[in-house]
Amino acid sequence: MEGKNIVIEWRSAEWKADRLPAVAIELVRLEVDVIVTSGPTVTGAVKQATSTIPIVMAQDTDPVGTGFIASLARPGGNITGLTTLSPEISGKQLEILKEIVPRLSRVAVIGNSTNPGNVHELRETELAAGAFGVQLQYLDVRDPKDIETAFRAATKGRADAVVVLASAFLISQQAQIAELAIKSRFPAMYERREYVEVGGLMAYGVSINDLDRRAATYVDKILKGTKPADLPVEQPKKFEFIVNLKAAKQIGLTIPPNVLARADKVIR
Repeated sequence: MEGKNIVIEWRSAEWKADRLPAVAIELVRLEVDVIVTSGPTVTGAVKQATSTIPIVMAQDTDPVGTGFIASLARPGGNITGLTTLSPEISGKQLEILKEIVPRLSRVAVIGNSTNPGNVHELRETELAAGAFGVQLQYLDVRDPKDIETAFRAATKGRADAVVVLASAFLISQQAQIAELAIKSRFPAMYERREYVEVGGLMAYGVSINDLDRRAATYVDKILKGTKPADLPVEQPKKFEFIVNLKAAKQIGLTIPPNVLARADKVIR
């Protein structure tokens, strides 16, 4: 119970990656007992700041690939928690797009190469695209000014749809990305529900709320004496599919009833 048997020190870099090192150092100087991180960019900054304070990842994309942990089963060191790592997500996203755009043949993939999990996600998307016979056009967005350029390139490349990879930076630009996808009349698939809630078409991905709740169980075990190295990193258990019918109407797209029936939430 906060205020009785636990004190929570909240800190945010306000989507500014260059502020993260200072935020991490501040928490380390406070000598907190455990630090919970919200993504790979944050985890990387905290890892640089401490090798002794336990770190619980709430939603890291590829913690083994980024070198945060030795393996999912035996993380080693002072970092453990949860990963969004789930190879089937890319295939499911393309499968849904194929259902609503039957002639799907070219897909523009918007990513952020500075995001630690970007390489892994792109690789999984490429594997899924091969299975569906879809060609990919990768567009790297590292600055807000790159977003319009990316959508122009997708239009020029005759993309039939757009897939946006997971990235803290891209989420911070969610409104502009969702707006440009509608303006360009692209059926767009996202991993996070936030995009759909600000006007995007649809999202299929890991339930971040579920991961955050499960992160609390790691904090509990660590505060009771378990070492992070002895706690295996867990993968997602819950996924969510959200559709925005307003967005579909704006781009003149009809979502088949069988697809809508599978949605966890439909925004009308």
